[in-house]
This record gives sequence, structure tokens and C-alpha cells, in this order.
Amino acid sequence: MVRPVRVTDAIKVVYEEGRWQLLKRLRRQAQELMTTLAKQGIESAVHGSVARGDVVVGSDVDVFVPDLTPSYAIELALRNADFHPIKREIVMATPWHLPKAHIYIEEDYLVTFPLMRPKHLELEFYYFGGAADLKQVQHEIRVPGVDKRLMLIEPTQDGHIESQVVGREAEVAKRVGVSLDIVRERVRILRRRANIGHTGIFLQRELAPDENFEAVFKQLIEGNPAMKLRFKEK
Repeated sequence: MVRPVRVTDAIKVVYEEGRWQLLKRLRRQAQELMTTLAKQGIESAVHGSVARGDVVVGSDVDVFVPDLTPSYAIELALRNADFHPIKREIVMATPWHLPKAHIYIEEDYLVTFPLMRPKHLELEFYYFGGAADLKQVQHEIRVPGVDKRLMLIEPTQDGHIESQVVGREAEVAKRVGVSLDIVRERVRILRRRANIGHTGIFLQRELAPDENFEAVFKQLIEGNPAMKLRFKEK
């Protein structure tokens, strides 16, 4: 498991050619998927290391749709572009976290979209880790963000500079362009996870090919009191 780290000074990381080539390939995948969605009027962004640039072998290409969008519109866009998903699932970290749909094109290549309208902090979660929109991907623009070690990754011409987040929460919030609240929340969660380990996922439900995301999600709500309360709050 990747753990948060604390260091005194910032570290400059220079990328070798292999890393640049990997980033180029993963960004090409992201652009293809994001362009497919954009043709249907669906805005999206890629987040995490592909947005920041600090990719490694095994990095996911996770394209997320920030707005509440009918699943049929997303699936129609994918089908029209001849994408053939290998898995579709609904995931919730806890009964109080944002319910999300995942459509996997490959094991590490997917579209994520909310099944309920996201709260402000739930949306900022993606930008905390770094999020690049289609135009930024097209113009090879990398963005700052925070990785799972709680290190701020700031792109440079030849790689990136990484520095600790803990103790610099307000400064990091400004550099990444998010609220101080989400930085504090992620610091608390990731430090707790480092101490006690990952506590598991509340819900992970794979869908059959003929099942609809919204219909299955409605069934799950009706069968779970905690989820039903969260749904009423929305």
C-alpha cells in the first residue's frame, strides 16, 4: 500500500524517456475517451497521475464525468465509438459517500460518473488529486495535485517537484485550486488509512449486461436503510 510520507525539503524528479512515453500513451487513451464523450455533449476530465504526469506502470486512466448524467447517454456514446466495456459496477466507499458508476473499458481504463448529484467536497476530491480537462490533455498541459502519499506534485518542464502536504494545507489548497476543507479532509482520511489500513468498501455491485445503473441503484437504496436516508437528504 502507498503510504503518506513526510520530508523536510521538496524533491525534484526528472523523468526518463520511458516515463514520457508512458504518459503520452496513457494521455492518448484518456483523450480518445474524453473526445468520445464530448461528441455527445458530455464534459469530462482525467484525474490522478495521468493529469499530473507522474505516471508509473499500472497507473489507471480514470476519466470522470462531474455532472449528474443519465447512464444511457454515457453508454450510448461509448457504443457509438465502438468501445466494448468488460465490466460495469456501482461503488460506494461508505453509506455517506458519493455513489459512483464505473464502466471499465479495460481493467485500468474506465469512465466514472456519479449516480447522485455530488456535494461540493465530493466533487473537489477529484481536483485535489489533479484533474485535466479535454483541452488541457489535447495541449499536453499537466496540472498540480496530491498523490496518495500526501505529496504535492507540481509539474516542471523535465518532470515534477514533490513536497509534503502536512503542515502546509492552506498553501497546498491554493496551489491546487481547491478549498482548504478538502485538503484537511483528505489529510485526515489518508493518515488514518496509513495507521489502521483500508477498512474496505461499503458497496461494490457488478451489473449484468442487461441491467441499468439507475434501476439497480434504486433497488439498492430501497433495500438499505442507511442508503435510503442519504438519498432522502439529497
